Amino acid sequence: MRPIFCCAVRADFTRGFYTGAMDARIEQFLSGKVFAVAGASTDRSKYGNKVLRSYQQAGRKVYGIHPRETLVEGAPTFATLAELPEKIDGLSIVTPPAVTEKLVEEAAALGIQRLWMQPGAESPAAIARARALGLEVISGGPCVLVALHFRER
Repeated sequence: MRPIFCCAVRADFTRGFYTGAMDARIEQFLSGKVFAVAGASTDRSKYGNKVLRSYQQAGRKVYGIHPRETLVEGAPTFATLAELPEKIDGLSIVTPPAVTEKLVEEAAALGIQRLWMQPGAESPAAIARARALGLEVISGGPCVLVALHFRER
């Protein structure tokens, strides 16, 4: 399994290094009101936990997706996207690439249009499949922790 590296190399996003299409996709993604984090974790050192907390710190409504947990950082957490109690505007993915590929299919089937594959979660197959299904994909760029100015607390 490939380790998931989230933001260490991408901190320059907040200084405007990424422009044009990437910025527009991030702005559109974050314009939503309800989000889910696939790969949410109760372990505060893991990026799945930090990504979920970044939404909370930004005042966003967020749900966790984890096969066994029911609560992560106070956020209701579900085993699958299909179990979510409401439609989400965006899905942040912090899972191994093989799991990401399955999540792309599940998201498309549920009408979830916006995916943000966090660094380390993406694979060429997942990106290609998401685009083929007409989904909006952010990948290979900054992670949501940078975009939402996450601070460890």
